[in-house]
Amino acid sequence: MADLFKNYVGGRWQEAKGGVTFTRNNPANGEQVGVFTKSKPEDVDAAVAAAVEAFTSWRLYPAPKRGEILYRAAQILLDRKEALAREMTEEMGKVLTEARGDVQEAIDMTFYMAGEGRRQYGQTTPSEMRNKFQMAVRRPLGVCGVVTPWNFPLAIPSWKMMPALIAGNTIVFKPASFTSRMGVRLVEILEEAGLPGGVVNLVMGTGAEVGNAIVAHPDVPLVSFTGSNATGTTVAVEGAKCNKRVSLEMGGKNAVIVMDDADLDLATEGILWSAFGTSGQRCTAASRVVVHRSVQRELAERLVARAGGMRLGDGLADTTDIGPIVSERQLGRINDYVKIGQGEGARLAVGGGIARDGELGRGFFHQPTIFDEVDPRMRIAQEEIFGPVTALIPVETLDEAIDVANGVGFGLSASIFTADVNRAFRAMQDIDTGILYVNAGTTGAEIHLPFGGTKGTGNGHREAGTAALDFFTEWQSIYVDYSGKLQRAQIDPV
Repeated sequence: MADLFKNYVGGRWQEAKGGVTFTRNNPANGEQVGVFTKSKPEDVDAAVAAAVEAFTSWRLYPAPKRGEILYRAAQILLDRKEALAREMTEEMGKVLTEARGDVQEAIDMTFYMAGEGRRQYGQTTPSEMRNKFQMAVRRPLGVCGVVTPWNFPLAIPSWKMMPALIAGNTIVFKPASFTSRMGVRLVEILEEAGLPGGVVNLVMGTGAEVGNAIVAHPDVPLVSFTGSNATGTTVAVEGAKCNKRVSLEMGGKNAVIVMDDADLDLATEGILWSAFGTSGQRCTAASRVVVHRSVQRELAERLVARAGGMRLGDGLADTTDIGPIVSERQLGRINDYVKIGQGEGARLAVGGGIARDGELGRGFFHQPTIFDEVDPRMRIAQEEIFGPVTALIPVETLDEAIDVANGVGFGLSASIFTADVNRAFRAMQDIDTGILYVNAGTTGAEIHLPFGGTKGTGNGHREAGTAALDFFTEWQSIYVDYSGKLQRAQIDPV
C-alpha cells in the first residue's frame, strides 16, 4: 500500500479527522503518485488554532533570525532541486526542464525574502513640531490563508509564503489537490530548516471544504489566492463579508504583438514558448498573437511548421516538447474551445485534437493548436482557455494592435516584437497590463519585480519583489514627543 501523505498542524504530521483519503495519478500515464489525507472544515479549525497560538511568539522572533531559517530552506531546496523537479513532473506533467525552472523560482524567492529579514525598510520623516520624532514601521497581521494552484506548485506557494513568513505572519496553506505532494515537500523543507511548529500549517483537500473554510474563518485576517476568476470572485465576496484583506491573482488573455519590422525568427521562438510551454497552462500564456497583416502569412507558416512538429509525451522523457494536460476534465474543456473556435469561423491552421495514439492514450494530451484569421471579438480571442491553443489576429497598424491587446477583460501580460524604439515605448505607455515585454514572449517574470495584473486579472495587489511585503504587512505610524508638554499638530505654533 502506498504511503499516506498527511497534514501538518501545530508541528505534527497527522491524518485528517475524518480518515478519508484521495489519490493523485500521473497525468501522462495514469500511474499513482500518492495517497493524501482529505480534510474537512474541522481540520482547518485545528490548523488556524495552531497558527494563532504560534503567532504570539513568531511575530516577536527577530526578523534577521527568521531570515536565517529561510536561508536554510533555500539551500535545502537547491540541494534537492533535481528530485523535486522530477516529482513535480510526475505529479502535474510539465516537461522536466520547466519543472527545474519552477523549483529554481522557489529557490530564488526564498533566498530573496530571507534577505528582507535585514531590511523591511520603514520611513522616518521630519516632524512639524519641535522635539518630536516620527516613523512608520511594518507589522505582521496574523494568520495568512494561502490557497495555491497546480500549474506552478512550488513557485507560487513560495511567492506567498516566504514574504508572509519573513514579515512575522503565520500560515494555513492549502495546496491544489492535483499537486498536494509538492505542498508536502515544501513544508517538510521548512520544518527541516528549523521553522517552529505552528508557524506553517498544511491542510489538504478540496476547495469546497478546505479552501472555503480558510476564507470564512474569523481568525484568518488575510487570504492570498491564485486560481480562476470565478473562484477568485467568490473569495473576494466572502472575504469582504468578514472585512478580510484579500489578494487575488487570477486569469489572463495575453497578447503578443508582432509588427511588420519584427525579427520573425525571434518572434516565432517567443510565441511558441509562450503559447505552448507548460502545455499552455499558464496565466501568462500567449493565447493571442496580434500580427501585422503584411507579415501574417509568413509568421503563420513558421508557427504551423514548428508547432506541427512538436512531440507530445511524458515530461520526464528527453524527447518531449509538450507534456500532458493536468486532468481529463481540463483536457475536455480545452477541446471544447477548439470546437467553439471552429464554429465561430476561425481557420484551424494546425492541431485541434486530443492525442490518443499509442502511449499517449494512457494520459491527457492535446495537440498544440493554432487558429488563423481570428476576429478579436470571438470567444477564443476573449476567454481564457488555459491550454495549448493560440489565435492569430491580423491588424493593419500599431494603434489597432494596441486596441486589440487591450480589448479583453484581463490585463496580466503582453509583449511586442519590433525594431522601432518609438513603437516599443508606445506599447509601454498604452498597453494596460501589469507585465510588458519588448522583443520577448509573455512569460518569464523574475522574482525581484512585482508580479500581477490589471482588470480581471487581480484586485490590485502584487506578488514578488518588495511589493509582496505590502500585502503581508500593515503600516504603523509612530510619534515620539520628547518636549515634555502637549503639542497639538496643525494647531499649536512652532
